[in-house]
Amino acid sequence: MLRPPPQLRVSEWAERHRILGSRASSEPGPWRTGRTPYLREVMDALSAVHPARRIVFMKGAQVGATEAGNNWLGYILHHVPAPVLAVQPTVELAKRFSRQRIDPLLEETPALKERVAPARARDSGNTLLSKEFPGGILVLTGANSAVGLRSMTARFLFLDEIDAYPGDVEGEGDPISLAEARARTFGWRRKAFLVSTPTIAGRSRIEREYAASDQRRYFVPCPHCGEMQWLKFERLRWEKGDPRSARYHCEACDEGIEEHHKTAMLAGGAWRATATAEDPHTVGFHISSLYAPVGWYSWEQVARDWDAAQGKPEDLKTFRNTVLGETWQERGEAPDWERLVERREDFRMGVVPADALCLTAGVDVQDDRLECDIWGWAEGYTSWLVDHVVIAGSPREREPWDALAKLLARDWPRQGGGSIRIARLCVDTGGRDTAAVYGHLRRLRDPRIAPTKGVDGWNRAQPVQGPTPVDAMVDGRKLRRGLKLWTVSVSTWKADLYRRLWLGRGDAEEFPPGWVHLPQGIEAEWVKQLVAEQLHTVKDRRGFARQEWAKLRERNEALDCAVLARAALWLLGADRYGERFWQQLREQVANAPLQPSEVPTAGNVAPPSPPPAAPDTHRPRGWLAPRSGWLR
Repeated sequence: MLRPPPQLRVSEWAERHRILGSRASSEPGPWRTGRTPYLREVMDALSAVHPARRIVFMKGAQVGATEAGNNWLGYILHHVPAPVLAVQPTVELAKRFSRQRIDPLLEETPALKERVAPARARDSGNTLLSKEFPGGILVLTGANSAVGLRSMTARFLFLDEIDAYPGDVEGEGDPISLAEARARTFGWRRKAFLVSTPTIAGRSRIEREYAASDQRRYFVPCPHCGEMQWLKFERLRWEKGDPRSARYHCEACDEGIEEHHKTAMLAGGAWRATATAEDPHTVGFHISSLYAPVGWYSWEQVARDWDAAQGKPEDLKTFRNTVLGETWQERGEAPDWERLVERREDFRMGVVPADALCLTAGVDVQDDRLECDIWGWAEGYTSWLVDHVVIAGSPREREPWDALAKLLARDWPRQGGGSIRIARLCVDTGGRDTAAVYGHLRRLRDPRIAPTKGVDGWNRAQPVQGPTPVDAMVDGRKLRRGLKLWTVSVSTWKADLYRRLWLGRGDAEEFPPGWVHLPQGIEAEWVKQLVAEQLHTVKDRRGFARQEWAKLRERNEALDCAVLARAALWLLGADRYGERFWQQLREQVANAPLQPSEVPTAGNVAPPSPPPAAPDTHRPRGWLAPRSGWLR
């Protein structure tokens, strides 16, 4: 007698079939949902028999969310065959996910191994980004690939780490909307699993999606009084300087709860909705790393990480995002310009401070002038305003651009001896004379000049993208070879600058890393322009909150130039190579003679050459060989 296959839920399938291998798990062996009981309801909402169509999971690290998604993929391949689209932030991450997660899933789970042919077999349909199986196909792609997002229709969507997705993929729109459009033909049978650790309040996609859901929290019982509650970081307390004393204190009885109680608390927990969803077919789950099972991420380690992050805004942001699974509230209000004027320092404009290791510049194009600010940089993104230059003349004419070329050829004297040139210069081409600007920059042919265009949105992973070839026009004639244009996420760099402007010195005599040094000779008007915008929260047409920059005063050239100079430093490789970048520059400065005609120049320092290595030292992957002509 023929019978239909059993209607399993995802958690039941995982406990029956899933095997964790040592390649992808610290606890190899059969899957046990009892180890992470809070994942049971999340996985079951992904089951074909569950009415939910969109499942949102906003979470901290070390809670097993990725393995829950892998269980769902295994369930589909074995139990509900259909086309599946799994999207990572980039194509490269999709390839890594395939090697590190999908391949072990298929090889180490017997029920799946027989469903997908080995990759070595001819015409197996098993490639790095595509896995064919009877009744369906699993395609992996990146959110940065418009072709990958519209290449197929899919009943199931696994959208992982959506807060790292670009705001606009190749000019075709939001990657989540593009992916979900692929599933519309499946109607009520479609499902999308949206997973991510959150990022910045007002821009976080996962926060937006969770806010539109029923906002479920995992309530656990107090081992002393039985009160059900969801875990909050402020209830975790410890003695100052002693993270080992960390205890969670019950909201009802205020008794301290030991780490070993967590296992029973998780087993007795339950998800409870805390809001009414805008869409009845959307369910949302939120959980922090405070719920991580015993042996994964302890409350003691939470306390240690919190203590270590104090006084470090970036570390605090990382802690809130990855441990608490909460968004970080960016400090977007403009610092008082009067306070910045008062803290100006006694160093000469036009002279590079001794601690600065390289120079970058930003050029803002106005109708009747070019505004150029030159900034010096050192480790920790400490910066000095070295000079402010205004070049009069229409950007349609040759004269101001010839003057800019002379500025690039200039040697800037260093405090203590020697000189240095501008290493990289970014020019904003987004004004009314874009074609003329393109043409003149193409004519200058200086590789240190980076034509840029500012774009809206927040992209911390890749705040400068490109280059993209564009046509260059001079006197109405199109040049045979155009120009390469970089796009700059200006919101990201404005927030970075404001964070550094808000740094305080406290009782310390030394300046903290990232301090913005302003010379006594800079005018108050320039300082006002530096803080001419403020971050506002507005609502879009769907009612979702988002953040955008708004002007507080008309002129903001100093702010635009500072953003472009920081983008120029990014193009040099400072963010990519980190300490190696600064070490190379320190060696260039230390080893060069101090005669002005023989000192090192930071020109074309992207990226710097590696320091001399022993014959058996491995050169880091991606490190480019040094170029000639850096030293003069």
